[in-house]
Amino acid sequence: LKDIQFIRSFYYNKLEFIRFDSNLGRYVGYTELGVKNAERLNSNPSQISVMKAQTGTYCLHNIGNW
Repeated sequence: LKDIQFIRSFYYNKLEFIRFDSNLGRYVGYTELGVKNAERLNSNPSQISVMKAQTGTYCLHNIGNW
């Protein structure tokens, strides 16, 4: 599980504005809107723990496919 990276990106008008990176364990904003949303989402510990759990739930389930 340490070699697996889960990334969830959000786009608007073909521009990535926020991303959750499991290696960092937090959201990262790339635009003004993304930075504000990343600060809001990172301040919620339950949201961060849900996204960290997605690494095991989503990635481990699909690793056999690749």
